Amino acid sequence: MKKIYLSAALLACTLMNAQAPFWTATSYKGAFPVTDNTPATNWTSGWSNFDPENTVYGAATQTVSADITANTTWSGIVCLQNKVYVKNNAVLTIQPGTIIRGDKATQGSLIITRGAQINAAGTMASPIVFTSNESVGNRAEGDWGGLVVLGNAINNQPGGVANIEGITPTLDTEFGGTNDNDNSGVLKYIRIEFAGIALQPNKEINGLTLGSVGSATQMDHIQVSFSGDDSFEWFGGTVDAKWLIAYRGLDDDFDCDFGFRGRIQFGLIIRDKDLSDAIGDSNAWECDNDGTGSSATPFTRPVFSNITVVGPKGNGTIGLPVGEKFEKSFRLRRNSAVSVFNSLSTGWEKGLSIEAANTEAQYTSGNAYFSNNILTNYATATKVVTAANSFYATFFGANGNDTTTTIAQINWVNIFTALGTTPDPRLNTGSSAATGAAFTNTVFGSSFTGIKNSANFSDKFVSVYPNPAADVATLVIDAVNASSLNVNIYDINGKLVSTPVINQNLVSGENTFTLNTSNLNNGVYFVTLNSTNGKETVKLVVSK
Repeated sequence: MKKIYLSAALLACTLMNAQAPFWTATSYKGAFPVTDNTPATNWTSGWSNFDPENTVYGAATQTVSADITANTTWSGIVCLQNKVYVKNNAVLTIQPGTIIRGDKATQGSLIITRGAQINAAGTMASPIVFTSNESVGNRAEGDWGGLVVLGNAINNQPGGVANIEGITPTLDTEFGGTNDNDNSGVLKYIRIEFAGIALQPNKEINGLTLGSVGSATQMDHIQVSFSGDDSFEWFGGTVDAKWLIAYRGLDDDFDCDFGFRGRIQFGLIIRDKDLSDAIGDSNAWECDNDGTGSSATPFTRPVFSNITVVGPKGNGTIGLPVGEKFEKSFRLRRNSAVSVFNSLSTGWEKGLSIEAANTEAQYTSGNAYFSNNILTNYATATKVVTAANSFYATFFGANGNDTTTTIAQINWVNIFTALGTTPDPRLNTGSSAATGAAFTNTVFGSSFTGIKNSANFSDKFVSVYPNPAADVATLVIDAVNASSLNVNIYDINGKLVSTPVINQNLVSGENTFTLNTSNLNNGVYFVTLNSTNGKETVKLVVSK
């Protein structure tokens, strides 16, 4: 059969009208590939901060203390006082590099209500920072409220509408509706530090709280540090996210409730042995269908892939203090149906806990999956807990999960650094986690940012990350055969704008190439590969 290749311009139109891709097929497990000793393979580089306790932020240039009811733009340094609601369908635009300092005395908080939007698109070089208004040496978790985004997507609460926890209920605290494609705006290249103040006794809000946020909302490159409650909590909704960091939070890192059904890929969790929730318990994942474990629909059914988790015990040499409340890496309970793939976990007291018969049934029925994950350095009796061993035996090993791989075999570059210093969570050459990831489960569908088993390309997969990219992206090709390669980049009009790879050799196995995007404007591009193995095109978004 004769193959027909579209022109770049026609291909651009075709892809723009197709469903937006989400999953990036990787060969590696965890959130990071094998290092190339440049920032290109470490998506935390350039925008994250692992020592916000000692970061000097300037004095406020303006104070915001009243609700926002019309389109508004913030820049400079903002002191956020009181609970500020963005309402009346207004759009709050926050310019790259803006610093928002939450006031402790007035419980400064920012709440985006249903119908309103936040347009906070930072860049790698100029991230947007939400942080404490306290001075260096006086900052701690729970200094201010946090960022709350409420939307009109579906949740499983009675009547489909609920009030976000931690705030006195009003019309402005309601979330939920009937539009799973709702758009609450853009959050990218964002840091949220020292949030989670108790607005009511034992009722904290989280670093980032998302209530029924819809899938048209864009979320990527978000770091939550020193949250006084959960780092990220999703209540219903369908929003997707990539490149998330939960750093030294107090309670849970990823908390899912009320029918959340989004997709999360590439996450880094690092905990502090001295920070756990004295009232309850602290876990990496804590996921419920709802507070009672009912069968209300839609079920809490998110999909996570490529997460790297370092618990409070670190590499196992860190002793935990008396009275700590740390529990489990994966606490999946109350009839939730959470799927986790291609992830790495170490440093918790217990590994996987699937709790109660109705939650177990989600996994035996195929509503949820736990596959291709490595739980390393867990004691024999703590690898899988709560359910009977006979339950785990039916799927744990058969689904490619592993508890025998050691930390030395994973061979991280430098992930167990002292708190307050920057880790390098990438893999060294020869890491046992550098291969073995799989994206064949039906939950992944065919929505990839790379091409896997394409009819026009005989290689195993092609991937471009990060996507969106700022100044540099990495092209990964898992080649079946040795070949030569040429790569062209076209803009959305079909104009050739770059030829980053010319007559380069492909070897059998994984190949990586650096794509310099620093001279490209923001927008949609198409990376076209030509080799003796075939021809293929991958969509690339540039956003700075």
